[in-house]
Amino acid sequence: MKRRDYLKNMGLSSLGLAVFNPDEKAIENLELAKVPVKRPNGRTQDEAEMEARLQAEVYLNKHELDTITILSDIIIPADKKSGSASQSGVTAFIEFIVKDKPEFKTPMRGGLRWLDSESNKRFGKKFTEITAAQRINIVDDIAYPSTAPKHLSQGVNFFSLMRNLTATGFYTSKMGIADLEYQGNVPNQWNGVPDDVLKQYGLSYDA
Repeated sequence: MKRRDYLKNMGLSSLGLAVFNPDEKAIENLELAKVPVKRPNGRTQDEAEMEARLQAEVYLNKHELDTITILSDIIIPADKKSGSASQSGVTAFIEFIVKDKPEFKTPMRGGLRWLDSESNKRFGKKFTEITAAQRINIVDDIAYPSTAPKHLSQGVNFFSLMRNLTATGFYTSKMGIADLEYQGNVPNQWNGVPDDVLKQYGLSYDA
């Protein structure tokens, strides 16, 4: 089974618990601004304000986001059919989900730190600084839970979370939906009653 076919069948899953620790200053600034939040179609005012709060919150730093980008592109790389995970907007999706679902905060940050720690142990550099082949060396050891060494269990759990979030973000994006070739509700084209049915009832269309 191809990797993308496998990922298409995967859904969003949760992992671990965390304490919600938003960027208080960003939220305070948002509240003090007293600027009405524009409400998109289909959203309640409360939903629009909650989304604005999440957008204003800062949790993951640049290095963490860069690592997520690299790892997500290992999970879903670009091919002849479509772009990579990060090109579909997965990095921003994961950043938002981590803020929207506080239980992902500690597993995500802890997993990213584990990845850098493991990279330093093996190659003396952070994950973003090592070669593509060295990255795969680490990923191959944590991507398959049934065969992964027990001492890498934290990395296995983190990679499973990343894989689920990456697949969810990609296959709910415009690019991912196109990759699935999902057509949605497409109206049929009516060409009239078939000739054999008309003939059966002795009917015909006027010229």
